[in-house]
Amino acid sequence: MSKVPMTVVGADQLRKELELLKFDRRPKITEAIASARELGDLKENAEYHAAREDQGICEARIRDIEGKLSNAQIIDVTKLENTGRVIFGTTVTILNIDTDAEVTYRIVGDDEADIKQNLISVNSPIARGLIGKSEGDEVSITTPGGLTDYEIVKVQYL
Repeated sequence: MSKVPMTVVGADQLRKELELLKFDRRPKITEAIASARELGDLKENAEYHAAREDQGICEARIRDIEGKLSNAQIIDVTKLENTGRVIFGTTVTILNIDTDAEVTYRIVGDDEADIKQNLISVNSPIARGLIGKSEGDEVSITTPGGLTDYEIVKVQYL
């Protein structure tokens, strides 16, 4: 399987979630299963079945995170020379030429993307249109709303 780009922050968040699942949630689920077993007949024991379902969800998430971390290529843009070019991990401020609306995005991996926090996937149409461009460049990007012209105002390697 090929490596998937991920920021240092994204990798840290996944590691924290993995630690929480393994060392906090997993033991609590094990206790819940043991308590439910003591209640008797397992065929009609709703608490037991609910705890087992929680266990399955927890274990699946642990496997998912471990897989993502093992295939991650962690990129720390703060250690790269700021050339003013848009690359994975940079924070980019763009200006919509038609509306004069300015917005700042950080280009991150697919698993880290969260538009509410202005974190866009490297595979999104906007990020693909910006990658490789420099401060001051004008770009036309095809978005779900149609073709939009932007000017790259600032590129930060934070």
